[in-house]
Amino acid sequence: MADPRFYSVAGPFTLAALAKISGARVGSEGVVGTVFTDVASLDVAGPTDVGFLDNKLYTDDFAKSAAGACLVHPDLAAKAPSSMALLLTDEPYHAYARVARSFYPRAPMTAAVAPSAVVGETAVLGADCRIEPGAVVGERTEVGRRCHIGANAVLGDGVVLGDDCEIGANASLAFCLVGRGVVIHAGVRIGQDGFGFALGPQGHIKVPQLGRVIIEDDVEIGANTTIDRGTGPDTVIGAGSKIDNLVQIAHNVRLGRGCVIVSQVGISGSTKADDFVMMGGQAGLTGHLVIGAGARIGAQSGVMRNVEAGATVIGSPAVPATEHWRQVATLAKLSRKGKKKGS
Repeated sequence: MADPRFYSVAGPFTLAALAKISGARVGSEGVVGTVFTDVASLDVAGPTDVGFLDNKLYTDDFAKSAAGACLVHPDLAAKAPSSMALLLTDEPYHAYARVARSFYPRAPMTAAVAPSAVVGETAVLGADCRIEPGAVVGERTEVGRRCHIGANAVLGDGVVLGDDCEIGANASLAFCLVGRGVVIHAGVRIGQDGFGFALGPQGHIKVPQLGRVIIEDDVEIGANTTIDRGTGPDTVIGAGSKIDNLVQIAHNVRLGRGCVIVSQVGISGSTKADDFVMMGGQAGLTGHLVIGAGARIGAQSGVMRNVEAGATVIGSPAVPATEHWRQVATLAKLSRKGKKKGS
């Protein structure tokens, strides 16, 4: 159960209502009028809780769980305890997300501008915004309706936010245009100078960074991530992309729609990733690459060449996944042979 000091639970919901919310169908064991009051993990859930099973590694927990109901793939339904109502779906985790959002909807926001906030005379605030203490909204800045600007966040001069954006505490935004429904977590830095220098033996000359950062609709950016503005072309984050904490995105990078970038990834300047690219934690990409649509880059990979659409690469330097695992197996065999010779 979520700590009530921080989270307020909604509901209760009947099994029939949960089936409608989740898009699942009720298994034969379920009584549609049964009422449930919360969501919980399978190992701690009780008779009025709803759990989910998406990873087969937790099948034993599922079989022993006291949860009153569970979202589960039909292929695993036979392993359920006899007392458990089943909500059957091909996508249990997606279904759980919808159910959990219903039990824990976003808290309503009270519109207000804190007395200690600084709002530029030429700034435009949409209706029903909340500006927390210490926040700064610059001159000519445009903030859409129902936006929430966290404590000590800074929106630089000329920044534009679409409707329903959430900007976390101590975030700073400059030289950027932000779409609708964007969530920017605490400590994010957007629009600072890209790392651009004309290098030479007599010294390195700073190249003016004259572009912007364009963040399209429904993007989420994790805490302490940094996104540099472009040198002239813009840095672009495509609609629906999800970026984890502590990611570095350099100048002129372009992410397509629905990309997923995991923590501590670094993307060098002018690299382009097409739609629905996924990058595992601590992957590093050199500049001026093209990563094809749907490509997947494994954790801690060092990517130094273009990646074809739909490909999966891993390792440093990154190679196709099948080749990488062959290399690992070959090294393991050589290592075992070396040990035998040395013994």
